[in-house]
Amino acid sequence: MSEKAQPAEFLHLRGVDVAQGDSIVLHNINLTIRRGEHAVILGPNGCGKSTLIQTMTCAIYPIVRAGMEVRIYGRERWDLTELRKYFGVVSTDLPGEKTPVTTGLNATIAGFFSASTLWPNLEIKPEMRERAWEALERMEATYLAERLVGHMSAGEKRRIMIARALVHRPEMLLLDEPSNALDLAAQRELRRVLRSLARQGTGILLVTHHLSDILPEIERVILMRDGRIFRDGHRGELLKSDILTELFHAPVQIIERDGFLHSI
Repeated sequence: MSEKAQPAEFLHLRGVDVAQGDSIVLHNINLTIRRGEHAVILGPNGCGKSTLIQTMTCAIYPIVRAGMEVRIYGRERWDLTELRKYFGVVSTDLPGEKTPVTTGLNATIAGFFSASTLWPNLEIKPEMRERAWEALERMEATYLAERLVGHMSAGEKRRIMIARALVHRPEMLLLDEPSNALDLAAQRELRRVLRSLARQGTGILLVTHHLSDILPEIERVILMRDGRIFRDGHRGELLKSDILTELFHAPVQIIERDGFLHSI
């Protein structure tokens, strides 16, 4: 896709319903996200965030109905291999049983193929190695290049996971619950690196139920509840105690420290 051909929108959903089994879990989702935008999808467990991620990444498909629209970069259909060049997804786990015995560099290169390791049948081009090193540098993780993934801490593994998503130099990164399983020090380091990526121009779409995950660079907040978009607007309007208390069905008090919000 040439630069001139790319629309201003990364994602456009209109009238989207998604079913799992006999139950509809997403209801009438209307959502547009611009290229390069920094946004967070915030909501309690079970509100439909994971299903919305799967819809965005074409892992599942909505119910086909009149007027329903799903477009990614202006297109309704994608080859998923090609889509990875524009949209990097960082899930909570590295793929495959071979990952623990793969070095950080090889696990990063394997991101070109969505593989767990560099299998013998894969053709590794010099440019792929260069881009993998570039991604590790952006994550400040070159020291992990020769270390086995199975010997890394949870925070170090998360850096490798993000580096895998960066090898294609995507415009947008989708991060699903990035702080899960990380201790406080690892969370702090991860957020610092993500802030650097945001400042370098990479769009950040963060999915979480933790206020403290929300980077200061994120200005747009999309609140989800019961499979629906509950609110959508600027962080200053929505990240307030009364609105979050209603969202989470529990008392929420907020304090701010160094641009980050915390619930008490």
